[in-house]
Amino acid sequence: MAEVMMQFGVFQFEIDTATYQQLNRSTEYRWSRIPRIKAHDALQFTGFGTDAIDVSGVIYPHFRGGLGQIDKMRTQGSIGVPLPLVSGIGKVLGLWVAESITEGQTVFAAQGIPHRQDFSMRMSRYDGGLRSILPF
Repeated sequence: MAEVMMQFGVFQFEIDTATYQQLNRSTEYRWSRIPRIKAHDALQFTGFGTDAIDVSGVIYPHFRGGLGQIDKMRTQGSIGVPLPLVSGIGKVLGLWVAESITEGQTVFAAQGIPHRQDFSMRMSRYDGGLRSILPF
């Protein structure tokens, strides 16, 4: 049985297939500076900024999972709607969008088939509300 590390929409990052070796999350908070005379600037919280997750890893398509794994990632991104992101322990992280997917191929076999595929994917949290993604 495959061990799921994280699921984006229906795509699963798994130990046996598309394994990411690095995950970085960056969360921004917005603060406005208000100048004051003879004092430090006052800060006022104005809301949340970007919340992004970057994953990067290596796929060995001949080992497990096949050549189509990065195409499946791209399919999730091309749907054009926010998708649920769920951690491997079942924690729902909310709705997220794929902003970019990068692929690198090395160690080639006949017909240009790669034995190694490096990938990175950038996802950003979607907070537009459910009404903004409904078709009506």
